[in-house]
Amino acid sequence: MSRPSRPTPRPVPARAAHRWAGAAAALAVVAAVVLGPVSGAPAGAQSSTLVNGAGSTYVALAMQQWVTDGTAKGLRVNYTPTGSPDGLQRYSGSQINFAGTEAEFSSFGQTSVPRGYQYVPDVAGAIAMMYNLRDQSGKKVDYLHLSQRTTARIFMGDITSWSDPTISAENAGFKFPDKPINVVYRSGQSGTTALFYDFVKHAAPDVFSRWASRHQVSPDIRILEPPVGFAPKTQGLGGSDQIAQFISGDSGAWSIGYDEFGYAKTYDVPSAWIQNASGKWVLPYAENISAALESASLRPDLSQELSGVYASGNAKAYPISAYSYIVTQCGTGDRPSCKGPYADQGITDTLAPWLRYIACDGQANMARIGYSPLPPNLSQEMANAVARLTGKPAERLSSGNCNNPRFRGSLGPGAASPPDPYEQLPGGVCGAAGCDPENPGGSADPNGPGGQDPNAAGPGQGPGAGPADGAADPDGADDSNGPGEEAADGGPAATELDGGAGRPGTEEAIGGGSGDWRAAEPASYRGRTGPGLPPAAALGLVAALAGPLVVVGGRRRRRARRA
Repeated sequence: MSRPSRPTPRPVPARAAHRWAGAAAALAVVAAVVLGPVSGAPAGAQSSTLVNGAGSTYVALAMQQWVTDGTAKGLRVNYTPTGSPDGLQRYSGSQINFAGTEAEFSSFGQTSVPRGYQYVPDVAGAIAMMYNLRDQSGKKVDYLHLSQRTTARIFMGDITSWSDPTISAENAGFKFPDKPINVVYRSGQSGTTALFYDFVKHAAPDVFSRWASRHQVSPDIRILEPPVGFAPKTQGLGGSDQIAQFISGDSGAWSIGYDEFGYAKTYDVPSAWIQNASGKWVLPYAENISAALESASLRPDLSQELSGVYASGNAKAYPISAYSYIVTQCGTGDRPSCKGPYADQGITDTLAPWLRYIACDGQANMARIGYSPLPPNLSQEMANAVARLTGKPAERLSSGNCNNPRFRGSLGPGAASPPDPYEQLPGGVCGAAGCDPENPGGSADPNGPGGQDPNAAGPGQGPGAGPADGAADPDGADDSNGPGEEAADGGPAATELDGGAGRPGTEEAIGGGSGDWRAAEPASYRGRTGPGLPPAAALGLVAALAGPLVVVGGRRRRRARRA
């Protein structure tokens, strides 16, 4: 199917009252993001220098909160979620003050950025496999399970029907209707696409090699946009919110697409359970994102290498997890990429406190909205980035001065994943006959796992939705903390963190770095020697989901790159 030149934004589906509330909140943020601080903001708000940024839509939901909170603090930041490649291009051309991204400049073959830059991790996230599928009786499915290899094959057009025996074998033998799979993807260049197809290449290298050759895709470059005709039936859409809106609606029936997990939560779209390297099936909740990113490798410039994440043996690890980044200027020093601070001191005066806020208070609610808070060592890297920006000594963060829940051994509200509905069946996910696509035994009940209507439990109880905010976790524990975590708002501050979700101990890596906040650099750094990072700096951001993205769609140029 040919790629559309430009998708038309779809209205937010009006199928649930909470979605209207979310849309109204998003519109309020649009006013703050696009027009600056609204009336009622602190008196000092108008005196701060306005800082402009653009880029990643992957992180837009987090930025939506950060811009709102920043406005309340009198910090003015305007962020436009146009996509990672576009953000990097605008930053390189000095059209904006900072960029949001999941891709690096090297992804575009760019080896020099005259103004200089630093990559600053701002939050951890994951790419969910959103889908719209019904069973043989017409009931909505919210319990789909897919192995990494099957996921990759679907997005290369190697599996094309929902009735494929491989899908049935991975769903306790349950046979879905014989309908063609509509593969939904990001049209235009996208950092999310780059992350996802890096995973696809790893998950099914043999299929990828044939697919890449057939579509004349070089195996040595990152795929920022799928090639034309990459699968028999496809639908290209230009933004993360548009993908979620489409899949959640009636027109998205029999579709599956890749998108940041927060959008699945916002639009109430089920996400597939993905099998990790340990054989467990997981969803992309904060505890699973955190567990996976324990195996991330960070290069000296903090950019990420994720092969260890895809292959993580942690039973809780969600394999399509990654960090998002802010790109800012920085003073010369330990980073060869730094070329000097901003000429306008006002930009630094806005970005520095904003970055400090994101490192600490800005992480507190990330699990609830579909992300995972940074581990302590990466919050410290944000403080180092501020120092690199201002030229002042880096602040040392701790549980005493930083409200990131990770400093207290917690992931924050909404971190825990619901239980796997297939675990109750004989033989588990693959059924009594095992995962043999030629003989997919197990349950054939048209209502799926347990022979029950998957919607009967009500909103928030399906595996795609998870526990509602404020409700008890599936295991009976309060959802304000992940497994084994102490309350975020009480008790003594932990002096040693545990080994991270799904792993005991006090010395293992957490989210790609040491569990000890005093270690300024992650244990998994590559090629780094000598002391920790010095002064540095930077950032400000913020974005609005549905509202801002639709507004942006009307403003941006036709040929602007998206990510």
